[in-house]
Amino acid sequence: MTPIPFMKYRKVAALISILLVALSCISLALKQLNWGLDFTGGTLVEVAYPGAAVPEEIRQALDEKGWNGHLVQFFGSDRDILVRMPPQKDRSERENARLGDALFADLSEIAGTELDLRRAEFVGPAVGEELTNQGGVGLLVALGMILIYISFRFQMKFAFGAVTALFHDVLITLGIFSVMNWEFDLTVLAALLAVIGYSLNDTIVVSDRIRENFRAVRRGATSDLIDTSLNQTLGRTLMTSTTTLLVLLALFFLGGELIRGFSLALTIGVVVGTYSSIYVASNMLVALHLSREDLLVPVKEGAEQDVP
Repeated sequence: MTPIPFMKYRKVAALISILLVALSCISLALKQLNWGLDFTGGTLVEVAYPGAAVPEEIRQALDEKGWNGHLVQFFGSDRDILVRMPPQKDRSERENARLGDALFADLSEIAGTELDLRRAEFVGPAVGEELTNQGGVGLLVALGMILIYISFRFQMKFAFGAVTALFHDVLITLGIFSVMNWEFDLTVLAALLAVIGYSLNDTIVVSDRIRENFRAVRRGATSDLIDTSLNQTLGRTLMTSTTTLLVLLALFFLGGELIRGFSLALTIGVVVGTYSSIYVASNMLVALHLSREDLLVPVKEGAEQDVP
């Protein structure tokens, strides 16, 4: 198999990455995320109709009854309807806490029959704000711990490359969710943490091979040794990504609505993470001028005296 000159196209890859990250940041700043009820607070009601339901008619009927900001959608079949309702400003805190009962009663009245209530959940605004803060802190703590771990495991330049790749993966995944206006809930946050773990694992495998080749091969440019290392680990990287994607696609199409956001975010993260382990983390090593001196094994004191 002919070796692939990955680093030959590193400048093009860097421009693509910078462009995608910039677009993601712009979208997150201007459009922001479509926060789910886990973060904004509100009520979620899932009901089953005796026959096929028409979401548009339900929306119009809820508007006529004075409900504001609702989202009505199918949930699995044309008989199952999911209604998401933010807190109503014209109602007291206690009334908002019992919004599910009033909403279910109105849905039954609109349908003209007693519907089957599958679930009714309420998340208070204070809980939603706390989850938002804790989720952001959790991501930052994870990235900080990774920086410390790789600094000890390899070298500081590897740590900067790995953390840059992880920021790249998270920002682009968030940017896609912002641009597409997909709902961001706790399952998507969990997927982002899983993306960090997946991408880190792949980056560490590549970094380990780069370190071995730098210590074993005495000659050659940094970019050439990184190309060699990437080609040696390419089969493992593609095989891992492919098998992971097969599972995630099965979850996306067959797992139902509850984990669709999770599987979608993780699918995007795996694709972007595979790319970043090749072209972001490794690209940073070239940009930071990684050399053999950075990876020399420290000589113990007195080692020369022990040699006969």
